[in-house]
Amino acid sequence: MSYIKGIGCGLLLALASYFYIRSRRRPDSNMKVMVSMEEFKGQPRLPKFAVPKRYDIRLKPNLTTCKFAGSVAIELKIVADTNFIVLNATELSIDTTSVSFTHPAAHSSNSKQQVLKPLKVDVVKEDEILVLNFADTLPIGLGLLTIHFQGSLNDKMKGFYLSTYEHNGEKKNMAVTQFKPDDARRCFPCWDEPACKATFKITLDVPSQLVAISNMPIIEEKVDGDLKTISYQESPIMSTYLVAIVVGLFDYVEHLTSDGVKVRVYSQVGKVNQGKFALDVAVRTLELYKEYFAVPYPLPKLDMVAIPDFAFGSMENYGLVTYCETSLLYDVQHSTTADKQRVVIVVAHELAHQWFGNLVTMEWWTHLWLNEGFATWVSYLAADCLFPEWKVWTQFLDDYTEGLEMDGLTESHPIEVKINHASEIDEIIDSISYIKGASVTRMLQSYLGADCFQRSLASYVKKFACSNAKTEDLWAALEEGSGVPVNKLMNSWTKQKGYPVVSVKVEDQKLVFEQSRFLASGTHGDGQWIVPITLCCGSYDVRKIFLLQKSSETLDMKELMSDESNLASAWVKLNVDQTGFYRVEYDEDLEARLRNAIENKYLSATDRFGILEDSFALCMARQKSFTSFFTLMNAYKEELEYTVLSNLIKMSYKVERITADAAPESPVNIIYFFINLFLHSAMKLGWEPKTGESHMDAMLRGEVLTALAVFGHNLTLEEASRRFLAFLDDRNTPLLHPDIRKAVYVAVMRRVSTSNRFGYESLLRVYRETNLSQEKARILSSLTSSPDPNITLEALNFLLSSEVRIQDAVLGLAVSREGRETAWTWLKDNWEHISKTWGSGYLITHFINSIVSPFASLEKAEEIQEFFASRTNSKIARTLKQSIERVHINAYWVQSFRIEVQNELARALVEFVQACAIQ
Repeated sequence: MSYIKGIGCGLLLALASYFYIRSRRRPDSNMKVMVSMEEFKGQPRLPKFAVPKRYDIRLKPNLTTCKFAGSVAIELKIVADTNFIVLNATELSIDTTSVSFTHPAAHSSNSKQQVLKPLKVDVVKEDEILVLNFADTLPIGLGLLTIHFQGSLNDKMKGFYLSTYEHNGEKKNMAVTQFKPDDARRCFPCWDEPACKATFKITLDVPSQLVAISNMPIIEEKVDGDLKTISYQESPIMSTYLVAIVVGLFDYVEHLTSDGVKVRVYSQVGKVNQGKFALDVAVRTLELYKEYFAVPYPLPKLDMVAIPDFAFGSMENYGLVTYCETSLLYDVQHSTTADKQRVVIVVAHELAHQWFGNLVTMEWWTHLWLNEGFATWVSYLAADCLFPEWKVWTQFLDDYTEGLEMDGLTESHPIEVKINHASEIDEIIDSISYIKGASVTRMLQSYLGADCFQRSLASYVKKFACSNAKTEDLWAALEEGSGVPVNKLMNSWTKQKGYPVVSVKVEDQKLVFEQSRFLASGTHGDGQWIVPITLCCGSYDVRKIFLLQKSSETLDMKELMSDESNLASAWVKLNVDQTGFYRVEYDEDLEARLRNAIENKYLSATDRFGILEDSFALCMARQKSFTSFFTLMNAYKEELEYTVLSNLIKMSYKVERITADAAPESPVNIIYFFINLFLHSAMKLGWEPKTGESHMDAMLRGEVLTALAVFGHNLTLEEASRRFLAFLDDRNTPLLHPDIRKAVYVAVMRRVSTSNRFGYESLLRVYRETNLSQEKARILSSLTSSPDPNITLEALNFLLSSEVRIQDAVLGLAVSREGRETAWTWLKDNWEHISKTWGSGYLITHFINSIVSPFASLEKAEEIQEFFASRTNSKIARTLKQSIERVHINAYWVQSFRIEVQNELARALVEFVQACAIQ
């Protein structure tokens, strides 16, 4: 049901429930409802008999026993005749004797209240619902539902859970909530759906020495010996997944915005200085969003808290944003330039949610992208405003490519995917919802114009503030503001999966465009899109924008260039600055012109990136030869732009693996080619940071050195070893700047073997001694780089040990090429434990994707499929299908290379690579 202006949520629910109930009434005079509890089982949504208006929640967590006790009084509006109340609850012990529904006996203020007790209280475990069955039909109107309950602080990083930290050498517990997407029901009984917004009044009973934070400011605190009772100001209307509580021992730094909003960053005691950078970013970002959305930040305070055990990177709880430590804390001495940028992007993302998600909330999880896609896009907008010298929109292309890669799979899904049950939500928390959502937003903004887009977005936020919206509501606002048929334009991008490849060729001085669905498998795909085409011809001053609405169209090049003498040689670049979510395939003539333009530095970094990325994808889909791709790569031998070179490095890893699988004798020449390709930039950048160097050069240095280490460049391995030994003697040595530590750690591990364990054991010692989360992450992501399968197995087993936090284990799953088979055997041997430990959330998908996807044989795909045949569940089904599809794609790519090796093209390729390697 679409939103109707001027009609409140309660009335809409009442109308829907009225007709729902009418069909189930008895035909007698009492009009009692014939609904049995069985009718509530297996339903995707809660019934609409009752609408929550206000929650009064009291919780008493015990950090020693890891239990909690609680009560909730929910003010409800009964909107249709029913003798049932159905809400969400799971993993809670309900005190059935405490359950009651209080309702005024009549409208007179002197009347006594009527207290109704349910005949039956049932918890339906499979559906995570609590069903209360009353003897009589509940009176229409407001009432109060009261429930007492108990629960456990779990170790699953969801619901109300336990996190651990050290204080003065002693292990301590903290209590934390993580309710998104559907885990508030693990903390208190509630209507745990985004459309069921209400206000929340929270009271906590906690140990008096601890800090307790919630969404709203404290209004009263009473200390009684070792216990204190804290009452918080009532919240504005919000969804249950945004309620938050944190109880532990913290320090904080704080600052005020120009509006007087108090902003704090909480961290473990001793890490408070690491929160200062995020605090500054948060204050500036709130000011920026106030202007951009034309609506002030809605709450009186904003707290941001670093949590040691946290499954997601961050969570946008209203007024109390929680983060894993690596996403919030920045250590000037030991954090990298990339760490600093991550803090900015993540903080900007979560603060965008305070408007886009919290103030205006998706109606149901089908529209998750409205939250996540827009917050991702806005986070880059904010970062670009705060730090324009970082060129983050160019760096956005890294994310953009990730979205293209996933959406090029047959097993992708539309941006808007129908969610039938809350258990399906975890599977769409992925690159489609986040990255493709952000990319099509960027494409639309580019087409409509930044000013028009901003005004329309502000109008949308004002219109739907404190309520829920669907995708169509956003399109309507943008359509009204721009006069463009946005709904028609965007439906092809949000309601169908995939995206087009636009092929372009020259015929009789005309450009001929054709579109078809791009599939990484190289197979034919169905679909047609309304594609915003941007193109430049010979110069960025010669630009054309139009909509490709049919399968093919033509454009006369004479319309673009007045000087016809240049038509035969002018380069043509489609998808200028990569603002469109599509790929481009050029004919041989146009590709040669672009290659010349790259070599002569005529094109921007974003366009150089796009040409390379599209060529790589087409080669992988077997639509372009390896020889053609290597010829293009050679045009980038003097490339120094971070985003372009970073992507080229990722491609090199993939190509090296594929060629090694296809022809084990060929990788040596391929490796020499890549070493030669990256040495130019490595020599320019050096090992030491340079005064006044750019933010992007600082990030590039580590990536280039890592690539040379992976490919076994001896001089790089030697220098890395020298610097590592100096670091072991002095952890503050200037020889090992944080930006190159990952490269050095990888280089050290590339020389580790069963007979030479020094580097591995030294890295474990550093891991155990540091308390910096970012340093631990760097080490974990390096330990599996050894070419020795025995060391790889040892490192993988370390990930499962108690020394590694649960969310950090996934950091070490990207094993070396030599360790793939070892990792697969390890996954099978430990699957029961892995499934039990990580299977309740989205982290389990990392184990499958990281270990399964790199394989490149049809036999291995079949083996994987057989293993998981009896082990698949809804949490991993889509990821497993996608990973197996990637194995098939790799296998066909290997076959393609083998065929190329056997013909004349391959001989030319070998000669070409050898020549390039010698240069």
